[in-house]
Amino acid sequence: MRIQLRRKEEIGHIREAGRILAACHREIAKVIKPGITTSEIDARVEKFLEKNGAFPEQKGYKGFPYATCASVNEVVCHGFPDQRPLQSGDVVTIDMVVNKNGWLADSGWTYAVDQVSPEVRQLMKHTHEALFKGIEAARHGATLGDVGHAIERVAEREGYGIVKPLVGHGIGRAIHEPPDVPNYGTPGRGLKLKAGMVITIEPVFTLGPSGAVFWGDDGWTISSADGSVGAQYEHTIAITRGEAVILTD
Repeated sequence: MRIQLRRKEEIGHIREAGRILAACHREIAKVIKPGITTSEIDARVEKFLEKNGAFPEQKGYKGFPYATCASVNEVVCHGFPDQRPLQSGDVVTIDMVVNKNGWLADSGWTYAVDQVSPEVRQLMKHTHEALFKGIEAARHGATLGDVGHAIERVAEREGYGIVKPLVGHGIGRAIHEPPDVPNYGTPGRGLKLKAGMVITIEPVFTLGPSGAVFWGDDGWTISSADGSVGAQYEHTIAITRGEAVILTD
């Protein structure tokens, strides 16, 4: 599949999916508290999307059975929603892809459950910072290496691990379109970004410095190899000749 350059109206369709997705995250933020289960959150997301004329694109994607990925603590990505009540001190990442009239937007966010430890709070803060450093670097004429380097510098400065197998990607009509967007890189190297590209940027950091992960028996759940907590923040953006436009804000 070749890299797509989207017309203004096509980006508008993706923005509409992103608007619904962002509104859904705002609703999730209201209910994250000790005692709620990720299964309950998943059900709320399905109802919210249905009410807004959209649906969860990843449900059924390559056999994935849920509307959301719900990743708790050391699970850094693609966690299955379950019946375990969240507890004070947990962090949970809710990641979803919204389909509105055949156009897709993707965003994941890490939420604190009540009070988390200061080191976990800092991990969340700096992973969020890295997302926006990557977005700042993403513009027409820049390279994927520029974007990855901007993200990588934050992790190196704070001593966090980068989960390198997990990358951003193009998006539009399909969940994963080219190009891959790594969270590390060398300035000036790699594919040049062009106005009209729509991509996700999604740093995933761990408290442990290695960033090494393993896949669970379900074939989806990805956990930190050292058991340390992970955080992820993700936006879908459109590349322009100026600042990138966040479509899931």
